[in-house]
Parts: sequence; C-alpha cells; structure tokens
Amino acid sequence: MTKPSKEITDLRREYTASQLDVDSVLTDPIMQFRKWFDEAGNSDILEPNAMVLSTIDQNSRATQRTVLLKAIDKDGFVFYTNYTSRKAKHIENNPNVSVLFPWYELERQVSIEGKVEKVSTAQSLKYFLSRPFGSQLGAWVSNQSEVISSRSILEEKLAEMKSKFNKGKVPLPDFWGGYKIIPERIEFWQGRSNRLHDRIEFKKELENWKIQRLSP
Repeated sequence: MTKPSKEITDLRREYTASQLDVDSVLTDPIMQFRKWFDEAGNSDILEPNAMVLSTIDQNSRATQRTVLLKAIDKDGFVFYTNYTSRKAKHIENNPNVSVLFPWYELERQVSIEGKVEKVSTAQSLKYFLSRPFGSQLGAWVSNQSEVISSRSILEEKLAEMKSKFNKGKVPLPDFWGGYKIIPERIEFWQGRSNRLHDRIEFKKELENWKIQRLSP
C-alpha cells in the first residue's frame, strides 16, 4: 500500500544553518548580495540566479514569474526579456517591481524592491551575442505571451529562423533586450530556529542606505 503523505500542517523543519546580524552584513547591500550570491553559486542550488519577478498590471493585480538574473552592477540587477511580453507591458504601465531569490537549501531568501529601466541597446547586444545560437533564435521565434494553437507553430518558425540565419550572426531583435532593477529596498532573510528568523533590511534614503533589523 502507498504510504499516506503528510498533512500540510505537519510539514515543518527547523532552520539552523546560519545566522545574520546588522553588525555582520556589509554596509552596501549590493555587495552583501554579491557575497550571498557567490555562496549560493558555490552550493548545490539549481539556478542560483533564478528570481521570482512580480509586476503590477493595469488593473493593479500582481503577477509573478521566474526570470534569470544576468548581471549585477553598482546600480542594480539586470534581466532580459521580450519587450512585447506581458511582463514588459506591466513594466511600461508601472515600473515598480519586486524580485525574490528563494535559496531554500541555504535557508535564505533575498527580496528586492525598486523601479525598472531599460538598459542600453549596446548592453543588450553584448549579452545577446553571448547567448547560444538556439537561444538567439528563440528570441526571434517567440511572440512572448501571445496565444498560439500548438507547439508546432514554434517549431516551424524555429526551422524558418535556422534557415534565415544559417550564415552569419543572428541580429538582435528590436523587440528584445534588458531591464535593470534599481533597488530602493533589499531584505536579507536567514532562517532561524523557532521561527525567529533573522531579517536585515536596507532601505534607500536619498543617497544612503539605512540598515535595520526587522521582527520575523
């Protein structure tokens, strides 16, 4: 007989892997993020650069999807997408977004809130040319978020793009590129025992970051 699964209310574990304090974090939250990101990358986490991006539609409803972080600089966090996609339309209407990095294996998560702006075409081109050939073609194939009748439509268009661009470089689509999230708030969350988790918040005030501990 199949062993009955646990009740959802019985699913629990204690978090004891690490701890976090105001005095132990770096004063620059982007540098602190890089530190944690490097630790995530050196662990067994699948896709440590995966982040859940939340946007707001024209009816003030929140939606989420997972995207991949592709660059970090002193100003913010960069990801790439189709500029005609659902998320892009939301961003055009409301540039306020949030992202969450759920690093469960490390009993950590990082949430970032801020405004989004497009990166330069030159930056988008540089990244696009670094992508594998199939990913470059994929950007041309998909009218992202549009309704299609079957997968065969994608496969037929992929074959068409392979034929079209089989000699020479694949050009950057004018409807595809990067966005940078300029953070206004970053929270580092470290799981602790008895659900008394460590939460350290960085909040932008003018040009400076205010650092404070939050109750779990």
